[in-house]
Amino acid sequence: MNNFFSKIKNHKAQNLPFVLYSKPNSNRIIGLLQQNNNLHTVSDFTEKGFVFASFDEKQLILIPENESEIITSEQESVEINLTEINDSGFDVAAKKQYEDLVAKGIEAIKNDEFKKVVLSRSESVDLAEFDFAVVFQQLIQLYPTTFCYCFFHPKVEFWMGATPEQLLKANGNEFETTALAGTQKANSEVEILWQQKEKEEQQYVTDFIIKRLREVALSVNVTEPYSIKAGSIWHIKTDISGVLNENSTLEEVIDTLHPTPAVCGLPKKKAKAFILENENYDRTFYTGFLGELNSSLASSAVSSDLFVNLRSMQIQENKAILYMGCGITKESIPEKEWEESVNKSMTMKRALSIKAV
Repeated sequence: MNNFFSKIKNHKAQNLPFVLYSKPNSNRIIGLLQQNNNLHTVSDFTEKGFVFASFDEKQLILIPENESEIITSEQESVEINLTEINDSGFDVAAKKQYEDLVAKGIEAIKNDEFKKVVLSRSESVDLAEFDFAVVFQQLIQLYPTTFCYCFFHPKVEFWMGATPEQLLKANGNEFETTALAGTQKANSEVEILWQQKEKEEQQYVTDFIIKRLREVALSVNVTEPYSIKAGSIWHIKTDISGVLNENSTLEEVIDTLHPTPAVCGLPKKKAKAFILENENYDRTFYTGFLGELNSSLASSAVSSDLFVNLRSMQIQENKAILYMGCGITKESIPEKEWEESVNKSMTMKRALSIKAV
């Protein structure tokens, strides 16, 4: 394991692109170490490698398999000494700004502009010391049921995350996806009770995905919604699978799904326009998607395994920019949504060993 990360650190020291990732419920870590600093992009989703796409899909970055050294390792359960990082404390101004944004979204919903909108915020935290290999291993240990990754390209950005949401898994004409929404902080209660707001929010996502997939699929199968835990947060999840039409392309399916109401809203165009006009910052790769594209690294068959870029952070020299968002419906309460965003920020803060406020 030490040799594995030493090799990656040496690669990073040469300012060369790479990606590390571990799939949900897997101990296997896969690394693609690009052997040059060329900036490759996806044009029609027939490419082979690891894709890293922005929310608006204007940036579709590819680390190609044929220009990368591919290395793997097994994650070991090790004791990690985390450096304490000073938290900036309770940010009153940020709280008010976000609650005002949520209130504006609720007002727009009540005015029938859209049914749901996902509103997000960013938060900057200082890094006294930062070792991406240590933080990456900590993410895997803290959140084994998520897709954990570390992505670097000198001409793009440096990102890390642990996302619980799959966008699409496609193998031939068979596909799998999920509808994930609703958030509740884990506590000692054995049974998770969901309010109408969370149920409604998750149903919006499910209905949207099913409706859109039926445009490109021969069959669509849907499970009953169930509760799933990702770290210290519970979500409502529905599994969706089926068979695509013979003439459906991967590009069409991704375009059909992304962005889902889980990261944007419903109707999609109106919600997205509201986000771009009112969030007052550029999400870039947050709520975009990432993962294996036409790859055979995880199995003998060529498949694509893509995830939504949630619970993520951007690393900039001596600071980390954390991103978190909440689904807003007419039942939302601004202060509750702020609290939910704080709970979500703790996903990355725990990996950085930042104390909770």
